[in-house]
Amino acid sequence: MRRRLEKYFEFHRLGTNWRTEILAGFTTFLTMAYIIFVNPSILQDAGMPYTAVVAATCLASAVGSLLMGAWARYPIALAPGMGLNAYFAYAVVRGMNVPWEVALGAVFLSGLLFLVLTFAGIRELILYSIPSELYAAVAVGIGLFIAFIGLSNAGIVVSNPSTKVALGDLRQPSSALALFGLLLTAALMARRVRAAILIGILATTFAGALVGLVRWEPRTYSWGEITATAFRLDIAGALKPDVLEIVLVFLFVTLFDDIGTLVAVGKKANLFDRENRIPRVNRILAVDASATMVGALGGTSTVVSYIESAAGVVAGGRTGIPAIVCGILFVVALFVAPLIGAIPSAATAPALILVGSLMISHAAEIDWLDAGVAIPAFLTMITIPLTFSIANGLAFGFTVHTLLRVLAGRWRSVPWLVYLMTALFLARFLFLHVA
Repeated sequence: MRRRLEKYFEFHRLGTNWRTEILAGFTTFLTMAYIIFVNPSILQDAGMPYTAVVAATCLASAVGSLLMGAWARYPIALAPGMGLNAYFAYAVVRGMNVPWEVALGAVFLSGLLFLVLTFAGIRELILYSIPSELYAAVAVGIGLFIAFIGLSNAGIVVSNPSTKVALGDLRQPSSALALFGLLLTAALMARRVRAAILIGILATTFAGALVGLVRWEPRTYSWGEITATAFRLDIAGALKPDVLEIVLVFLFVTLFDDIGTLVAVGKKANLFDRENRIPRVNRILAVDASATMVGALGGTSTVVSYIESAAGVVAGGRTGIPAIVCGILFVVALFVAPLIGAIPSAATAPALILVGSLMISHAAEIDWLDAGVAIPAFLTMITIPLTFSIANGLAFGFTVHTLLRVLAGRWRSVPWLVYLMTALFLARFLFLHVA
């Protein structure tokens, strides 16, 4: 049985083993476990029951991650997307006065449309319409994005009304703890310890507990409480003309967030083949669409591939085992969610910073002497972290790439689908007004 599994997951070809893959799964889970509590906190502001959303979040994440690992066989974990949950709660439900049941219906329909586009081969065409030179730029941009999130979570970088961002107070206990974790994890990585990120997270959490920085505030709930949101979605309400725009927004933003994540993780894990394509890519795309539909049925916002999966890849994950491990841990989290909440952001922030630093290496793949390549690549890299959106960065770089080709007189070399995608990106900037 073990040999069959190793053959199915291509252990020999990928040069990996069970220990590495399982540790990578734990690493990915620990860097994204915050979603179990952050997502319900956001959707609670939309009037949804907190404990029901905790269960729905764990369920959707488990289903998506298990499918990704077992069927698509890639080390990419899934969970409700940050940004999209905020759009769901604050822009759709509170801003537009749309009942959360109708908003869930819109999420379900966007997932269904994703599935249709996937089996029609359209999402794969869109993925491969991205100029190859932007693949590396997206990976670098997401690396900067991950690092920025980590620095912010650690309190090392803070907002400032005058300069937008500034150095935080490093004397704060949480920031000092994060710096300790950063130095410890970096030292382990420098010594080539394969489980460096996982050890760093656990050791920092333990250190935080010793000095009283780990706050454990258990909130009891039962699995049965998911019935407060499960199957409460209103699909008929989401089909009304004034709500269909919301479906399109979910569809558009999720599409390019997922593509950006897939490209970044794919570059780091060497998933692309010699023709710059990812084997079984339609399975990946079908999984995130299916997970979104499951999430809407359970009671949570759009489910996406997580950029934190890169942490598991850096830890050595190459097969679907890390995603399966994540899925199992999300199932366990249904029953021990309060314990997971004991891991402070100061412990996971160093992992995000260091994963981001490793993804910068892809900048070497860009021809910086060719302005037609360098300028779109740079704009992609810089707008992802500065607009806090993978979709925005990809859209900006893609659009500039096409316009520069036209202005340079090379318009015949641009495929028709690239022109169509550029038009959609321009429409997004002009009319959608979403992050």
